[in-house]
Amino acid sequence: MRVADLHARGKVRDIFGAGDDLVMVATDRVSAFDVVLPQAIPGKGQVLTGLSLYWFDRTTSIVANHVVTADVTRFPAPFAGQDDLAGRAMLGKKAKMIPIECVARGYLSGSGWKEYQQTGRVCGVELPRGLVESERLPEPVFTPATKAETGHDLNISLEQAADLVGRGLAKKLQEVTLELYEFAAAHALERGIILADTKFEFGFADRELILCDEVLTPDSSRFWPSDRYEPGHSQPSFDKQFLRDWLDATGWDHEPPAPDLPSDVIEQTAARYREAYGRITGEDFSEYLDRVGAGEESRH
Repeated sequence: MRVADLHARGKVRDIFGAGDDLVMVATDRVSAFDVVLPQAIPGKGQVLTGLSLYWFDRTTSIVANHVVTADVTRFPAPFAGQDDLAGRAMLGKKAKMIPIECVARGYLSGSGWKEYQQTGRVCGVELPRGLVESERLPEPVFTPATKAETGHDLNISLEQAADLVGRGLAKKLQEVTLELYEFAAAHALERGIILADTKFEFGFADRELILCDEVLTPDSSRFWPSDRYEPGHSQPSFDKQFLRDWLDATGWDHEPPAPDLPSDVIEQTAARYREAYGRITGEDFSEYLDRVGAGEESRH
């Protein structure tokens, strides 16, 4: 891929201009604590793309999305037919992105738990007293955040979100975010997975609100096995928490450079991503790779 084609590069995604659209490539890079780690997680980008496509396809009755196609044979030149993109790239509409992360929480964990311990609230939402870590909330809550160019996103209240994007749009984003969460949480629970929280990104294309980026993946969501759920402490997960826990155990200070990942940590992380895909979709990850025509060279 020519560097000149590069439209933007994130911690995980490379985005290329393609006429009126964008080619979004999910690499196998992995970040933790806002630092890209030295080693990649094999197949991770294809898990993110495959799961996103699964959810995009099932949520169109709630909100439109940016997907044009994920069939690389239908990509415009010079991307068409590039085998290394199979299963990890999608052609999407260009959108004017809304400058907030739309987060839905059904359980008290992560930054929400930390804030609750200090204030009894999460993003300005008053919660019952006496809740414990990982406890299910009485009802899901909308907890938006700013999009930080560097460092951590910052949790904000609905009122602060309204100041940024307008009250009507903030309310609409709250409604759509919670509807998406409730739909996905019910579906995941049928497959033995608790969707503790997740974040969405939205934009406008042709004046229509659309769902963008990735959706309901281990990178954007907290997935817990329901048969091991026990409130009162952190939960085993299918997301990057295993990796974060290992990094913390090394004594790393969360500043670059990050420590090298041993091969067993890489494989265990990759296995968690693959299992999340299989549990949620009901399709073995290898079947997805075969279905999208991902050659051996594109699987790493």
